[in-house]
Amino acid sequence: MAFDQLKMLNEARKAQKELSKKIIEVDSGDGAVIVRINGEMKIQSVKLDPELIDFDDIEELERWIENAMRDGYAKAQEVAQETMQPLMGKLGLMGQ
Repeated sequence: MAFDQLKMLNEARKAQKELSKKIIEVDSGDGAVIVRINGEMKIQSVKLDPELIDFDDIEELERWIENAMRDGYAKAQEVAQETMQPLMGKLGLMGQ
């Protein structure tokens, strides 16, 4: 049993490392705001295209940032779930 647990721990660490390398990129405002988030839900970068932004309408920019962040986190959660799902199934089998 201890060997199986050690193997699962190593697989979980490997999956976590894989998630840290997966980058999800989303945009909002037709490319005015681009957010990059990794599979660990850590923001890698936020880019603003000043040519596409009306700085007299800050509320619109704020909305675009909120939308990009929300969408980025949602996609990152999907990626994390897909990556971790096989491990969760194995954990269920270990408990039997």
